[in-house]
Amino acid sequence: MNLSSFTRQSDASRSFYQGALDILPLSIAVLPWGILAGSMAVNAGLSIWQSIAMSAVVFAGAAQLVSLGLVMAGASIFTIIITVFFITSQHFIYALKFRPEVMHYPFFKRLLIGFLLTDELFAVAVTRQNKLTFAYIFGAGLCFYLAWCIFSLLGIVLAHSISDLQKLHLDFSIVAVFILLIIPMIKNRACLFGALVSMCSALIFKYFHIEAGTVLSGVLGMFCAVLFATQTSRQEQKA
Repeated sequence: MNLSSFTRQSDASRSFYQGALDILPLSIAVLPWGILAGSMAVNAGLSIWQSIAMSAVVFAGAAQLVSLGLVMAGASIFTIIITVFFITSQHFIYALKFRPEVMHYPFFKRLLIGFLLTDELFAVAVTRQNKLTFAYIFGAGLCFYLAWCIFSLLGIVLAHSISDLQKLHLDFSIVAVFILLIIPMIKNRACLFGALVSMCSALIFKYFHIEAGTVLSGVLGMFCAVLFATQTSRQEQKA
């Protein structure tokens, strides 16, 4: 092994461990969320292996929780599919954001990044976009993936030993994690306005028991944010 190869491997190792270190706080914070997802899968009627596979293969926390909640509420298959599609649609935007950095990677590496790409990984990686490497993305993504699977497994085990685990209100972690992700991304008035509209409309839709309220509030918030930004830009041009 020549010196240049050794140096590249050393740099890749440092990037891998740096990615894992950067996402570690979010990986720990997802503990109650993972427990909730595992326990909900059991309570929804899935077997132990089906519950494990859902976290290991699907690997989409919000989609898992929402789909399981809709199944337990007796929602239609169409509602579940549409809701999950829109909840996870932001991954298209994430992929487009990272496309210039990853487009030259081999297909397998791009496929692996796509599987590991989550809201948390995006929030960590976007801050290092100028220094983004496959080793960094893989280290961060793998760390979060392992944490999610372990915590989900813990929830599955606890669901069989503790009755009414959902009554412990572990779902507060969902709000806590997304607050940590969203606040740094609110960099202008349009983003703030869109977030407030989404929050208020979600509460209204929840009050009136509208099934697709989560999706509608997100779409409405994005629409209002774009409209606000357009109107502000026009006013500045006239001035």
